[in-house]
Amino acid sequence: MGIDEGLSRRTFLRVGLGVAGVSLLAACAPTPPATKPAEPAKPAAPAATTAPAKPAEAAKPAAPAATTAPAAAAKPAEAAKPAAGKPEAKLGAQLIGKIEGPEIQKEAKRPAKLGEAPMLAELVKAGKLPPVEQRVAEEPLVLKPVHEIGKYGGTWRRGFTGVGDWENFNRVMGAEKPIHVDYTGNVLVPAVAKAWELRDGGKTIRLSLRKGMKWSDGAPFTADDWIWWYENFYKNKDIQPVPTAEMSINGKPGEMAKVDETTVEFRFPEPYPMFVDVLSAFTQMGGGHALGGTQWGGFLGPYAPGHYLKDFHPTFVGADKANEIAKAAGMDGVTALLKFKNNYALNPELPVITPWRTVTPINTPLWSLERNPYYWGVDTEGNQLPYIDKVQLTLAENIEVVNLRAIAGEYDEMGRHLDPAKLPIFLENQQKGNYKVVIDPKSDAAQVAIHVNQSFEADAEIRKWLTNVEFRRALSMGIDRDQFNEAFFLGMGTPSSLMGEDSSPENAGPEWRTKWSTLDVNQANALLDKIGLDKKDAEGFRLRTDNGQRLRITVTTVAAAFLPYASMMEMVAQHWKKIGINLDIKDTERNLSLKQVAANEQQLYVWGGGNPDIFLWPRHDMPAEPNEPFSGTLYATWYSSGGTSGKKPDDPELLKAYDMLRKGSGLDSAERNKLGQELKKVIVDQQWVIGTVGFTPDLRVRSNKIGNSPERLAWKTRNRTPGNTHPSTYYFKA
Repeated sequence: MGIDEGLSRRTFLRVGLGVAGVSLLAACAPTPPATKPAEPAKPAAPAATTAPAKPAEAAKPAAPAATTAPAAAAKPAEAAKPAAGKPEAKLGAQLIGKIEGPEIQKEAKRPAKLGEAPMLAELVKAGKLPPVEQRVAEEPLVLKPVHEIGKYGGTWRRGFTGVGDWENFNRVMGAEKPIHVDYTGNVLVPAVAKAWELRDGGKTIRLSLRKGMKWSDGAPFTADDWIWWYENFYKNKDIQPVPTAEMSINGKPGEMAKVDETTVEFRFPEPYPMFVDVLSAFTQMGGGHALGGTQWGGFLGPYAPGHYLKDFHPTFVGADKANEIAKAAGMDGVTALLKFKNNYALNPELPVITPWRTVTPINTPLWSLERNPYYWGVDTEGNQLPYIDKVQLTLAENIEVVNLRAIAGEYDEMGRHLDPAKLPIFLENQQKGNYKVVIDPKSDAAQVAIHVNQSFEADAEIRKWLTNVEFRRALSMGIDRDQFNEAFFLGMGTPSSLMGEDSSPENAGPEWRTKWSTLDVNQANALLDKIGLDKKDAEGFRLRTDNGQRLRITVTTVAAAFLPYASMMEMVAQHWKKIGINLDIKDTERNLSLKQVAANEQQLYVWGGGNPDIFLWPRHDMPAEPNEPFSGTLYATWYSSGGTSGKKPDDPELLKAYDMLRKGSGLDSAERNKLGQELKKVIVDQQWVIGTVGFTPDLRVRSNKIGNSPERLAWKTRNRTPGNTHPSTYYFKA
């Protein structure tokens, strides 16, 4: 049913749950964005040095947990003290723990004795797999688990919403980035590269790879895999027609070179100190193979298993043979064939370096994965990771089904697609479902943002208004963010523009949190009248200036993804009635919506925004990247391609923002942060993306059977949350 404008959801909950229940919800609200992360909890001392216990019995994919009272869970880290004036905050602190995670042992050598999962030991015994000593890298990633040495075995149950839900497990696979960040998101740490070095005054970035590392099929992983990607994917215009802006400094492209088997270099014509951060972030060059094969056209990385992919590449088999293979596979050409072959979620044959590898693909009702026998990570006692044998993601028709299954205890550890507005129901069912509810506050200023397509061309009248800054400001001031926050986040978020959290070095000051982002119906109406939209129909909606018909703006929402976006926009449509704007809502499957975005068909598009790393993640604040260019497809393509593709904008403010974004890459962090403040001012002032509510709680359920799952995750884009907590160390207690 709809939401009565006079009755907030919190009022409704007070009637249904009672004062105590709502007090708990209020206490669950995250601290204001100015609060810095709590000091990480120290990990527990490791267990005895015996090999991990035999695996727990694998859970069936959709079977709910037992309904008996849950076993006592591990005691959470002591929560940070609440702000004064919140007497019930102690209750909320039970749901928001301290940020914690495993520790990378940077200087550790490979332990003398290695352990392996029983399922792999059986394969070794049968002669189907080499001994563990021959599978684990000579220079592995050594991890100290957050709480204790785990046990092998079990099946991790999750849910997913369809073939477009790549990120559901891409994030879990985040360890395969060139460089990573620790569990706080604040410190760069080794990943695929064991070390890195800036040389030649910042013009050269050298990466040292891990000796003896292997792909999941046992083939060596070396610098040749990076060069193969660079020569045969990145520099091939048929496969990668538009280069990434991340491989250029001030518009001048760099190059990749092999130094030896375990050393690669990125060489640029000018100093590019930020490139180390690029390699550690959620970027086209820093995302890793799993992410690069499922997003950005399917060919970024910056490495690939050439020993496998060459059998389908025209350079190696010839154009005729490659086309023949593509036709036989039912693919629309060689590029489509290679894109499929390079996608770990669709192609179980693809060699990977992630903790798990796909067994049944994402385009089936049960996306399943099992352990990578050659994974290059071990714990401090030498046990090869991951601890968990298998992962099963069960298809859900929509996010409502995902939430119902999570409430019933059918997922072992999951924080994706769960609706914060259902928190009371999750809390009520914790004991019955044998799980614990955890709140992980997010750092984005806009959990829900309305992206206004600046390059829209299909309708000249609509384009005129979408590209008018006063029109965008009026739309923003027509939103009742307080009601939005109450209705969809139980008041636990913060009404906000796209300005980052107060503690961010890119934050330009508290006044930018509310600039053009506070409800003011009178001013919004005055602005719309002033720009020429002063005529209305009998129902009070404004009329087009070209034909006198009602002005109708369409917003695209993504069905079955994260939050009830369509319902949220229904509320915004009600708000905008008061300023005479007719909003039509088009709820669309994610893959289809992305195809429409690629074709520049969107008018408004709902997604997130307000990331604190503007130079590493600008796409959701302005049209700057070819992936998810919701606020201007043609302009994002123009900027990212260095002007070789797309269309140059004529908006001087957007061109100024592009200059600032480009300049930041060559600055040290202090100067870059100052420039970031100025860039964020422009972004907030121009409202290319309209923020609503940010710093919201991310709801996570964690089975009481799961160990080493952190009490709180740090939500930052570069973290690839939960990837920076190395889920390969999660395990089943029994």
